[in-house]
Amino acid sequence: MQKAIFAGSFDPPTYGHLNIIERSASVFDEILVVIAVNKSKKYLFSDAERMSMMKELVKKWSNVSVHLCNTLIVDFAKKNDVHVLLRGVRNFADFSYEFDLSLLNRGLSSDIDTFFIPTDPEYFVLRSSAIKELASFGGDVSKMVPPLVEEKLHEKFFSDGKK
Repeated sequence: MQKAIFAGSFDPPTYGHLNIIERSASVFDEILVVIAVNKSKKYLFSDAERMSMMKELVKKWSNVSVHLCNTLIVDFAKKNDVHVLLRGVRNFADFSYEFDLSLLNRGLSSDIDTFFIPTDPEYFVLRSSAIKELASFGGDVSKMVPPLVEEKLHEKFFSDGKK
């Protein structure tokens, strides 16, 4: 059975993330979506909120599960007997960063391979930071995130949940 990990902060989950998950789920037997927990990083959504959203968003794929991770991803991979890390890339800057990270991970664990998946064109400009900023001004993020995430963003930025 070939398993793969798709790790990220998912703060918030976007249609771009779901695109990578959907495409990967048709290639690999099992996808472990791993939500990074980094105490030194400031997230808009708590670990529990990100976990809850992702579980709801991926439930249509029977071979996708969601996990929290507060260790190195290579340690999580070893513990779960996974040898493939999936990384979505939108542009050369993403690729450059992800390539360097893949070399670091490979250096930490020689049996870890990283597969780069270019995003579909309609998700090319999706960045979580830009989505959060747009949502904070009441902008329309409906083409960037699923309705559940849009609702949660508005709850975060507007106490009554309205634009």
